[in-house]
Amino acid sequence: KSITTGAAGSWSLSNLAPRMLKGDFEPGFYVKHFVKDMGIALEEAELMGEKMPGVELAKSLYDTLVEKGEENSGTQSLYKLWTEYK
Repeated sequence: KSITTGAAGSWSLSNLAPRMLKGDFEPGFYVKHFVKDMGIALEEAELMGEKMPGVELAKSLYDTLVEKGEENSGTQSLYKLWTEYK
């Protein structure tokens, strides 16, 4: 509760964390669409001569989810990768 409000507040933390902990990975936003959007952002950045290392890292993690068959899961399914490596 202490990190869900105020300056540290996060919609994702407040709304998706409880779903992740329950094992609910139904999409609000699909992994496959997020990967597509990050790909577009990276292509546009490249055209502008810019680097986006944070987006590159995020996309690589979501690409891993796609490889594992999670493309139709919600973006909160990234939690599944974390639980594999802990």
